Amino acid sequence: MEQKIKDLRSKFEKELENIKDLSELEDVRVAYLGKKGSVTDLLKAMKELSVEDKKAFGQKVNELKGVVAQRIAEKTAEMKEKEVQKEIELMPEFDLSLPANLARGSYHPVTIVQRQCEQIFKSMGFTVEDYPEVVTDYECFESVNVPKDHPARDMQDTYYLTNGQLLKSQTSAAQNAILKKYKDDLINNGTPIKAIFPGRCFRNEATDACHENTFFQMEGMMVGKDISISNLIYFMKTMLSEVFQKDIKVRLRPGFFPFVEPGFELDISCLICGGEGCPSCKHSGWLELCPCGMIHPEVLRMGGIDPDEYTGFAFGLGLTRLVMMKYGIKDIRDLNGGSLKAMSQFTDDE
Repeated sequence: MEQKIKDLRSKFEKELENIKDLSELEDVRVAYLGKKGSVTDLLKAMKELSVEDKKAFGQKVNELKGVVAQRIAEKTAEMKEKEVQKEIELMPEFDLSLPANLARGSYHPVTIVQRQCEQIFKSMGFTVEDYPEVVTDYECFESVNVPKDHPARDMQDTYYLTNGQLLKSQTSAAQNAILKKYKDDLINNGTPIKAIFPGRCFRNEATDACHENTFFQMEGMMVGKDISISNLIYFMKTMLSEVFQKDIKVRLRPGFFPFVEPGFELDISCLICGGEGCPSCKHSGWLELCPCGMIHPEVLRMGGIDPDEYTGFAFGLGLTRLVMMKYGIKDIRDLNGGSLKAMSQFTDDE
């Protein structure tokens, strides 16, 4: 039996020396260490040995198995290094005297407009917060006053994951965490909560010129003493005027959202058609941009804030639609199409 082990190791070493590429090396590995390999076959012969001999023989077979595995690993590393060196040798020499390609890259238009909005709100005292794209049901719905049996859930086709979490369908999913993060400053120091939190959202819905299953929003809220709708209108008008560099015609109409009371839809006059009507605004002349309203007392309460003492507003700005209005993009699907030619026209100088 011991001679069989010696002969097998000698045979293995000779085959290893003659290997030319990684494919042949893999064949050798399977031939010796696979389920039907030569080393495995040695173990099958142990049934003919006594109990004492089995122990000694098994130990020597395991030693051989370890040596074979180690030698194959060493040979693999050696051959991979040779392949890398071969590729390096075949590479053309780099001429440092060649002129450089000075063409500028470009940001995605959503990134550009998001950064503009962030700077505008920062100048008005708002902090910019980040939040995960994968959230819990509580964060996305229950903490913003949308219980499990609430009909408002039917307004959104949510992507649920197998672990019970979901892809964030609205930036409102961050409201509860932000309220809890800053409530002590509000209660102890009287510092109003002023925060925006942009992010990507996902909804399982059919796509058309103004709807996509992946889009960007920017949630914002302000909580403090005597906060009213007037504060909301002021901040939104200021932001829109800065982004478009001109006065923007807006309108407020009643809207229902479980996390605000009262709730509104803030629409802007369609800048693509000038208010005359087009596919982007569904021929209405208006484009829904910003669901908003006064934060529902229950949402404040779940965030650890007394709604009898403090009030606040919240809004969910449609960043993707804002981009369409700013740049005259008629079809939202162009933004997710991945066309470098289409996106290269946008720069951070915009």
